[in-house]
Amino acid sequence: MDYQGYTSPLSERYPSKEMKYIFSPEKKFRTWRRLWIALAEAERELGLDITEEQIAELRAHADDINYDVAKAREKEVRHDVMSHVYAYGQQCPTAKGIIHLGATSCFVGDNTDIILMAEGLELIRTKLINAISQLAKFAEEYKNLPTLGFTHYQAAQPTTVGKRATLWLQDLVMDLEDLDYVLGSLRLRGAKGTTGTQASFMELFDGNEEKCRKLDLMIAEKMGFGGAGNPETSTANCGENAVKSMICGGVYPVTGQTYSRKVDSRVVNVLAGIAQSAHKFSNDIRLLQHMKEVEEPFEKNQIGSSAMAYKRNPMRSERMGSLANYVMSDAMNPQLTAATQWFERTLDDSANKRIAVSEAFLATDSILELYLNITSGLVVYPEVIRQHLMAELPFMATENIIMDAVKAGGDRQELHERIRQHSMEAAKVVKEQGLPNDLISRVAADPLFGVKEDELTALLKPENYVGRAPSQVTEFLDGVIKPILEENRDLLGVQAEINV
Repeated sequence: MDYQGYTSPLSERYPSKEMKYIFSPEKKFRTWRRLWIALAEAERELGLDITEEQIAELRAHADDINYDVAKAREKEVRHDVMSHVYAYGQQCPTAKGIIHLGATSCFVGDNTDIILMAEGLELIRTKLINAISQLAKFAEEYKNLPTLGFTHYQAAQPTTVGKRATLWLQDLVMDLEDLDYVLGSLRLRGAKGTTGTQASFMELFDGNEEKCRKLDLMIAEKMGFGGAGNPETSTANCGENAVKSMICGGVYPVTGQTYSRKVDSRVVNVLAGIAQSAHKFSNDIRLLQHMKEVEEPFEKNQIGSSAMAYKRNPMRSERMGSLANYVMSDAMNPQLTAATQWFERTLDDSANKRIAVSEAFLATDSILELYLNITSGLVVYPEVIRQHLMAELPFMATENIIMDAVKAGGDRQELHERIRQHSMEAAKVVKEQGLPNDLISRVAADPLFGVKEDELTALLKPENYVGRAPSQVTEFLDGVIKPILEENRDLLGVQAEINV
């Protein structure tokens, strides 16, 4: 390891191996070569003078990339694509004359970016499904456990621990819906030429527009985008309408030199949405851990603080929130790039795009790894939860007390004022003297209410104050979550990879 040069935490510390590989140089350059092979195959099938021997030579060297040759060449020509064309040609002397034929740099650059983003979204989707699965188990297990609800972070009407988990779940379901929509909308740039007009291919195919259009569709199908991203769906089933067949066939019908940079913005916005949901979840866990009601996993030999040995800091949730802040702020980068492109293309997108998009994926992958890890080992402390609830429940019971007293012949307005006074006095006892809430004793001693203390105490059953929370959990899991998990059952079982 080189300890003297900068290394990104997103390349060695947080993300999974799978996501790091998707955005690795090897994955990128191997995809370039797959695209060059697909281009040559399609051009041969459409009648250009390209031999099977040349294509076989390209296939033979698809994966053994001669990086040293490409790197040395780039120092001379200052062009990454042409350096790799040259390096590939050194390995394929018979085919070197037809590599990249008719294409511009964005043929490999942009098509590869789309492919990598699609694969990245598929991996994100898998982890999102597994996070939903684990949260669903938690919600089911604790759907009946009453807990204080909070509005404005002040004690409010009780809910259940499981019902609160469904709020986290619903956010993830919305993220999944957004992800599926954007993933389903991704198309390849195809082979559009220098400014998107396919002029170079019109020259190659002697002005045959139909062959130019078919070239796009054939490349998309060879790269797994045929039939709107489904390699099993033939472009032959896409219909006769030219534009619809392009979209169905997996390519954008029009581009400049690049695909619209709004595509990157849409993709990173999906990742930022996941980050929003994760940040909300991580904040709630941190607050619950402060109250000692719910804790994230804490390993046997884990150190919470270098100074305070007793501490169990919520470091996973804190890291999740930190990475989420990064992804949410990173979403601005592709927005700015999309907004400032000039006409058919300008190169000021290149450096920013390389950093912003890849790091958004790496950071979101890291967030979901943490989400999976945390939800697999959440620790719940029912007695602490009950203690906190019972300290506030007398206040929650006042409406029921008033209603029962009215039924017995009392005046609702008078009863309301009297119980308000008792509540204020009881609150003073709690806040100023640090003593238990004595509201029930005060009400029982007031002849206006005409009720005994044991009768009032019998009202203080937490399960009587959670409304439909348990039923709502069951309905939500049965009606929303279970169908999602059943449809994606082949993706379940992913284990989190927490490096540090």
